Amino acid sequence: MDTEPVKKYFSLWEVASLGIGSMIGAGIFALMGQTVLAAGKGVFASFLIGGVVALLSGYSYAKLGSRYPDSGGIMDYFNKAFPCKLFSGTLSIVYLLTLAITIALVGKSFGAYASNLLGWEGYWGMVATAIFSSLVILTFGYVNMRGAGSVGKTEILFVSFKLLILAVLIVAGLSNLSPSAVPSLKETDPLTVFGSVGLSFLAYAGYGMMANTAGNLRDPAKTLPRAIFLAIGLVLVLYVILSYVVVENISPEALALHADTAMAQVARPLLGIWGGAAVSIAALIASASAINATFFSLLNISIGLSKSKQLLPAFSIPFWRKGTKGFAWTIGGILVVTNLFNLQAIANIASATFLVSYLAVFVAHWKLRRETSSSSWPIVTGFILMLVIFLAFLGHIYRSQPGALWIIASFFLVSFLLERWVGKRIAGK
Repeated sequence: MDTEPVKKYFSLWEVASLGIGSMIGAGIFALMGQTVLAAGKGVFASFLIGGVVALLSGYSYAKLGSRYPDSGGIMDYFNKAFPCKLFSGTLSIVYLLTLAITIALVGKSFGAYASNLLGWEGYWGMVATAIFSSLVILTFGYVNMRGAGSVGKTEILFVSFKLLILAVLIVAGLSNLSPSAVPSLKETDPLTVFGSVGLSFLAYAGYGMMANTAGNLRDPAKTLPRAIFLAIGLVLVLYVILSYVVVENISPEALALHADTAMAQVARPLLGIWGGAAVSIAALIASASAINATFFSLLNISIGLSKSKQLLPAFSIPFWRKGTKGFAWTIGGILVVTNLFNLQAIANIASATFLVSYLAVFVAHWKLRRETSSSSWPIVTGFILMLVIFLAFLGHIYRSQPGALWIIASFFLVSFLLERWVGKRIAGK
């Protein structure tokens, strides 16, 4: 007699751990230094505002995921809300490219912490960062081609280790504060702080992946919202406290030299050599976990888009095992971006494209609010606040790294042209 495979159901804490692991992996270790550079002593407000926006956005993901538990996540939300295939397809490709840029960002952070752990600086530190970044990206690209493993209890162990290390760092940092030793980081005006929220929000962006677990929840309408708000709430508190510890324990000079590994720089004088090494190891584990999870999403999304004729056929043509030709090309592109741009430039690009993608989720949720039985005020409030943050962030990029604006614009243009070209090929024009 044929038997159906037993379906794997996730518990509340397993889903929350997946979200916490994704946020911390792509967030605090990679972006803390860059956000402090941008916001100065206003970094606490930056992370607080970013967390509030994440909670409002999390409401949309919770409602959409609960209503469509068997959906493919953000791409299906776009397809359901926007009948125009050119528009929904362009948004889906933008999100796909955003995932690729996120892998480049976290891969760059992995390389920086690995070279820092080994004590390599200067020219050889840059070389080591490039080598380690490329190796971790190639490794997990290979792993996902072979077939990704399951998530759940293993993720709880990883998250527990990362939270333990960060908790020790917080206790050490708060207990060693001295008024005479407080570094004189710059004071920043409210507009500058608001512009930096684009970076701090990226540190929360991993919560979007939690909606993809809705099909593996016994009661998604109850469990998914709780897991999303629990994960974002815990991470918000952690980020605000950690940002305070970093600001009060690092000098402007050290921050300027080691912004990519700010957490390790703060840990060494507080916890000693072994404590600093433990923070770096936690950063490596967090980054590797985030890269693996993002590769998993990218592979499955690209295959789905290709099969639905919203992406080139190459993304559904087998290359090796579960990998496709398009996926192999994407890995190559990620390696180019990782080694061509510095971490600040990659973070700016990823933040902008994530903000646009999540703004589109607000719009999609608004159009589907009756089907999802949702309140209007969180959608409208979240959209307006995120739009203001996006515009302020573009102003921040214009002042600090204007060339990145052209790269960001090209991402949206390429996404539109690619979707238009695919549509014409399918129509036989």
